[in-house]
Amino acid sequence: MQLTNFRTLGRSGLVVSPLTLGTMTFGTPRWGSADEVSQQIFNAYVDAGGNFLDTADVYAKGRSEELVGHYIKERGLRDQLVLATKFAFNTSPGNPHAGGNGRKNIYQSLESSLRRLQTDYVDLYWLHAWDMVTPVEEVLQTLGDLVRAGKIRYFGFSDIPAWYATKAATLAQAHGIPGPIALQLEYSLVERSIEREHLPAARECGLGVLPWSPLAAGFLAGKYPREAPKATGEGRLTGSNPFGDSKFTDHNWQVLEVLRTVAAELNRPLAQVALAWASAQQGITSLILGASKLEQLHDNLASLEVRLTPRQLQALDEASAPAPTFPYPIFTPAINKGIFGGHSVQGWQ
Repeated sequence: MQLTNFRTLGRSGLVVSPLTLGTMTFGTPRWGSADEVSQQIFNAYVDAGGNFLDTADVYAKGRSEELVGHYIKERGLRDQLVLATKFAFNTSPGNPHAGGNGRKNIYQSLESSLRRLQTDYVDLYWLHAWDMVTPVEEVLQTLGDLVRAGKIRYFGFSDIPAWYATKAATLAQAHGIPGPIALQLEYSLVERSIEREHLPAARECGLGVLPWSPLAAGFLAGKYPREAPKATGEGRLTGSNPFGDSKFTDHNWQVLEVLRTVAAELNRPLAQVALAWASAQQGITSLILGASKLEQLHDNLASLEVRLTPRQLQALDEASAPAPTFPYPIFTPAINKGIFGGHSVQGWQ
């Protein structure tokens, strides 16, 4: 099973599967899965050899953590699995100390998560989102203290600017203290913005990258008809959702058409091909999969069997390429020659 083609996460010794089971759907009523289905999804993933589980303290208001903790304990798998959860978003409206990246919230968030997960440590603790106010030095000191105390084994950053991750990794390396080992960011055929700054920063700093929403909340699975005035059906993009209508653009529909063509050539579902493309991108360690039905999980796991030809990769790359933004259009072979007196100079790889 290719799910057991393990790799280390970033420049660390943490061994993870190429596909991560995201559990935002666990305990979520509208677009998630019922408890018995969540357990089936969990069992199918670990029985297939997967070892990496991702949750958060705010998923289903803590219910996701409770379910994950129960499933792990019931099967006695704690030492075999890499368990990740997150902190940052407010869990008690009206109380500013119940959210953010500060030391006070990190400690109380972790204690609450450990209780719900029925464990005394987490393998990977994610800063869920940059709060825009807490100094990176405070975050590093706090998370480093938790590593040294054995409460967490490693930590990483989700949804942060590239400069912030780079500063944290550089400070940690310079001072010989625990630093981040990974980034968790939105990435898919219709959201490639991280290629500008985040992916190069991750390579430079030795950070693994875990894309969330590699299917763009179901858009790349072909769940939504273009003819409809707005998203319909049971998917996450219907009703109130964090994406709004941002996925339903002319550019994205064009990407979807190219994806359909490649999927037809391979005789594979759209979702499998979209996931195979993301897995094939340089710097990507593990894709985070979300499934509300057991058949969705099996379908997504099968993406590891898909092999895209160079021509198919090129077609998908060209169709989904993000618009160039300053200063990147400047960095061309012509300016390289201009800088070096007419000679083309390549850097060390």
